[in-house]
Amino acid sequence: MISKEHILIFKKSADSLYLDGDYTSATILYFKTLFAIQDFLLLEETGDSPKDHTLRFRQLQKYFPDLYRELDVEFGTYRDTYSKIIGKETCLRIKKIVENDIKKYKIKE
Repeated sequence: MISKEHILIFKKSADSLYLDGDYTSATILYFKTLFAIQDFLLLEETGDSPKDHTLRFRQLQKYFPDLYRELDVEFGTYRDTYSKIIGKETCLRIKKIVENDIKKYKIKE
């Protein structure tokens, strides 16, 4: 089960890679953090967390439309991490989304 602690650990690891200049790996971990935030919120809202991306999209669309739109816009970037080198600008964009969501949804210990 995902917790706030997991989310913050993923974020810390992503930040470390970002500072090291490994923007592709950092972006992957920022997305992992983003998915963890979404799953945590869905778990709190519905009592269940999604088992895959398709279910996550459906549940977000129903319960958190703003998060759904955010993910819908950036999901192509996530898929790009499998086959492309991600630059600093793209990584920073995803990092800011994660940081905004952490603040907005009060994901702090």
